[in-house]
Parts: sequence; C-alpha cells; structure tokens
Amino acid sequence: MSENPATCSVDPWLRVKSRSFRSRLLLGIEQYTSAPLVRGVLEAGGCDVFITTVDLEQTRASLLLSDLDDAAGLDRFIWIGTTSFARSKEDAIRTARVLRGSFGIDIMKLDVRPTDNAPDNRQTIEAAKLLVDEAFTVLPFIRPDAETAATLERIGCSAIRVQAAPVASGLGLVDRRALREVIDAVGIPVVIEGGLGLPSHVAEAMELGADAVLVNTAVAQAADPVRMAAAMRLAVLAGRAAAPRVAVAGAAVSPA
Repeated sequence: MSENPATCSVDPWLRVKSRSFRSRLLLGIEQYTSAPLVRGVLEAGGCDVFITTVDLEQTRASLLLSDLDDAAGLDRFIWIGTTSFARSKEDAIRTARVLRGSFGIDIMKLDVRPTDNAPDNRQTIEAAKLLVDEAFTVLPFIRPDAETAATLERIGCSAIRVQAAPVASGLGLVDRRALREVIDAVGIPVVIEGGLGLPSHVAEAMELGADAVLVNTAVAQAADPVRMAAAMRLAVLAGRAAAPRVAVAGAAVSPA
C-alpha cells in the first residue's frame, strides 16, 4: 500500500522485527509531571512510540509507569528506551542494560551527551558497536557528520538521529547542508531532532528529506502542550507532502 500524503502514516518508515513505526513524529515525555497530559500530548501528536528511561543518578523526578499506564494505556505503543541522561558511553551502556533487564526493551535511542549536552560522536560509535553486538536495535544521536553516520550504518544501527541545533535551543535547522549530507550518506532512516522549536522547523526538516522528527522541549514547555503537539503533527504532514523537491543553498535536490 502506498503512502497517503494526507496522513503520511500508512507505510512504516522503520520496521524492527515485528514492530512497525508509522508516526513520523516522536515526542519525548521526560519533562512532564502529569500523566493525563502525557496522554493528551501523545494522542494529539498521533504518536505510536512511548519513550522511557532510567536515571542512574536518581536525581530527577519522574512519573510512575503505573500512572502513565492508567492514563495512556501504554500497551498501545511501541516501547523504546533512551539513554538521554547519559554523560558517557559507560553510562549509556549501563542504562540500556537496565532498561532491557527491567522492562524487556531492546530498541534503544542511544544518546551520549557529556556536560555540554551535545552528542559525542566518538563515544556514540563505541557505545553503538557494543550495544549492536548485544543484540540491541540502536538509534544513535549524533552531530551532523556524514562519515559518522555511515560508520554507524556499517556497524548495524537501524536509524540515525541527527542534531539540527543545540538541544532545547529552539534554533531550528542551523546547517541544512550538513543535515542533507547525512541523509545522502546512509540508506537507513534519518530522524532530525534537537532545537526544533517551531512547527515551521519540523516542516523544514521533513521537506529536507528526514524520515521522522523528534521533538521534546518545544511541546513540553508550550503554553498549551496538547495544542502544540497537534501543530507539530500537522507540520510533519505538510513537510512530508512537500518533500519531493526542495532547495538546499540554491540547489534543487530530491529526498532519500
């Protein structure tokens, strides 16, 4: 069945064993303190993925999974883990192992972000190789670098997540050409995230050729998170529908 531009959700953009990712909008939920609000945001965004993690240092408040399940019915979602609190490859690997041991999660949104909160590409490659060897499905987060992306694909990662701008900055797509070079360098899906502060940024990322986007702060800190989640979903649809031909620094290109 071909993809319908009105929904952009018929054909999966990523398949992992028996699980199919159809929503091209992923939303982080670690900034919320209300389980009903999480449900409203995920539903408004049309999301089919639930992202969870553990804080190894136990310094951050978090919602109880039981409360989230009561509010949102978590069995409706594909569960993936994230190592977004990890400051080193060792912390990222430990977090992944805890998430699999505690919840059976084997799809890992791999982040290695030291104190500057930006992805460390070298440590990410090292952590990804080990996690792939341990039979995790790995979705690593990197600074936009085509060589790093190609290396991660060769290692066996299932998708690449690439930083558009500093996390939580709201700056949008700082270097369109570098992002496009990552998209062109790999044959696996590319997710653009980091600094996507407006629906227009999300639409632009999809127009550029991203397979999906991940948004967190822009929705969580909006005056009306549910309404913003709905706006982000519409931006994904608009950007995807406009994707067949876009311009990068004056040159016409076709998305992967």
